[in-house]
Amino acid sequence: MSPEPGAPVDGPGGGLLAEATDVVLRYGSHTALARSSFTIPLEGVTAVIGPNGSGKSTLLHALAGLVPVAEGRLQVLGREPKQARDEISYVLQSTVVPPSTPITVRETVGMGRYPRVGFFRRFAREDRARVTEAMRRMEIEDLAGRHLHELSGGQRQRVYVAQGLAQDHSVMLLDEPLTGLDLVSARAIDALIHGEGRDRGVVVLTTHDLDEARVADHVILVSGRVVSYGPPEVVCTRHNLEVAFGLGSLHGWEGFIDDPAHDPHRGDTRSRVGRPSDEARR
Repeated sequence: MSPEPGAPVDGPGGGLLAEATDVVLRYGSHTALARSSFTIPLEGVTAVIGPNGSGKSTLLHALAGLVPVAEGRLQVLGREPKQARDEISYVLQSTVVPPSTPITVRETVGMGRYPRVGFFRRFAREDRARVTEAMRRMEIEDLAGRHLHELSGGQRQRVYVAQGLAQDHSVMLLDEPLTGLDLVSARAIDALIHGEGRDRGVVVLTTHDLDEARVADHVILVSGRVVSYGPPEVVCTRHNLEVAFGLGSLHGWEGFIDDPAHDPHRGDTRSRVGRPSDEARR
């Protein structure tokens, strides 16, 4: 059964980034996202929120054209997802580069220009400027000559986000961009998310942080299927969160963090997630 949506927020001119009708996503015989319908507006920041293993990353993969639709219909920017790839920049949660790979930060960020200029053509002034600006926004200019294996995890994540920024894109997809980062890296990427979403394109990110979802413009709540979508105040209700996160047995708690033991496909309501309110702590 398709969810009852909150009032979808259309982008400028009534456009949509994505529209899904009865979509099913699978990896082999495993159903990662059961039959679901939703829309994503062509503006602002959309947060895809849900427990671990709930289908968040798979949904992002589908939007990027990396996972085929098993059933139903998905359109991105009015086209099949693969046909919209040139307008989408996708930054994965983690990218593994062998320590022996002799590649610097500037070279890594510059790879974001390859779809436009090719692998062997020299960069024009505009390309070099885009790389420099992306590094400036991620506060990694001082790391330009260092090799990736010399960086901390947070620094590397900023490098990969800068690579995504350097691309020609109207949409940026970010998979768990703030998970496990140091304060400086988290601050830089958070500033990008909310600045990018308002004046330089559209951002779609996955998260299990309710606070992050509440400051987004649009939310998609998933738990093996799309439970609800629309404005945060419509989606992030106690009932919807109980369905998605299994919070039914909690009393006197506010907020939550992800519970890796909760299986979204079982509908388990015995999870202990969150932080106690002052009253509960007393």
